Amino acid sequence: MSRPTGFATRAIHHAYDPQDHEGALTPPVHLTSTFAFDSAEAGGEMFAGERQGHIYSRISNPTCDLLEQRIATLEGAEAGLALSSGMGAVTAVLWTLLSPGDQVIVDMTLYGCTFAFMQHGLAKWGITITHVDMTDLDNLRAAMTDKTRVVYFETPANPNMRLVDIAEAAQIAHEGGAQVVVDNTYATPYLTRPIELGADIVLHSATKYLGGHGDVVAGLVAGRAEQVAEIRLVGMKDMTGAVMAPFNAMLVLRGLKTLNLRMDRHCASARTVADYLAAHPAVRTVYYPGLADFPQRDIAERQMDQPGAMIAFEVEGGMAGGIAMMNRLRMIHRAVSLGDAETLIQHPASMTHSTYTPEERAEHGISDGLIRLSVGLEDVEDILSDLDQALPGPVRYAAE
Repeated sequence: MSRPTGFATRAIHHAYDPQDHEGALTPPVHLTSTFAFDSAEAGGEMFAGERQGHIYSRISNPTCDLLEQRIATLEGAEAGLALSSGMGAVTAVLWTLLSPGDQVIVDMTLYGCTFAFMQHGLAKWGITITHVDMTDLDNLRAAMTDKTRVVYFETPANPNMRLVDIAEAAQIAHEGGAQVVVDNTYATPYLTRPIELGADIVLHSATKYLGGHGDVVAGLVAGRAEQVAEIRLVGMKDMTGAVMAPFNAMLVLRGLKTLNLRMDRHCASARTVADYLAAHPAVRTVYYPGLADFPQRDIAERQMDQPGAMIAFEVEGGMAGGIAMMNRLRMIHRAVSLGDAETLIQHPASMTHSTYTPEERAEHGISDGLIRLSVGLEDVEDILSDLDQALPGPVRYAAE
């Protein structure tokens, strides 16, 4: 039996043979809205699900199909689904899985737009949203009811880096008859593969590390083939219309080819930056799974191959101190999003998580002074130098 191919090899080669496309090394972009049938009977069989094939690009497209196969193999799933954005992935999945009267249990910390969708979308339609602190999974166990259909969380969580033990959470959820949906955007399948740990569905904002170049907005879902097919035909086709454009699929396919190389560099630089911030007298707290004193270091070591490249921290002076520091930066860009080649910094309370009220942010562990840093691919000495000149106090680091 031949040896299974590695992560990078699958990210580059899986499900594509140039000889099937006139020798084109790079997969073609199929810019077509509709597809012609061999016969009327063939078209009818495709619509009835009796024959495989593409009908209309709102349902499937060959370029998107290749990307879907790639994310499935990288996540260890049976099937994948490409969508127009990360929020397209979130909404298509949850609209498919939930009905009025159901309960979804979610962690205390969520991306701001996901939180808003839970409150403004699902709750409005009679779905109960129960937030629990999943750093202690006894809280999840206590919240489970006979109406619980989905347990949803991010790990690491955006923006405060909280972790959830995927394997234990999945066991609790499955014992109660619920499914587990994990947002794996921060970690990517290169660092964490939730399905291998028991999750049912994994989703991504592919805008971030998977695309990797800050030039595309996209979302991905991976899971069991039957369930992904339902999400395609219900959540995507009929309810959200969150269809990925073939050109965007090509950009994410390009990004996947270098994902492992970029993540290694991102993570190595982030470890150095986190150590620097943790030792700086003007930095009050650093949240990074690779630090020895990170409260959930044991979970990070169990389910992450590396601690990632996202860092959250607070400086002395709280919100005003953090904003002043951000405004002094010269190279690091003040911008939302993450996973780009450029190092990006933002203030969650006034930006990505402004959908929370101040009271909700306090309850959900998002302090007003929290700063989120996405460590990029620049020379790490230049990242350190820029942070150093922006932080209050004497210069502690000088690039040679």
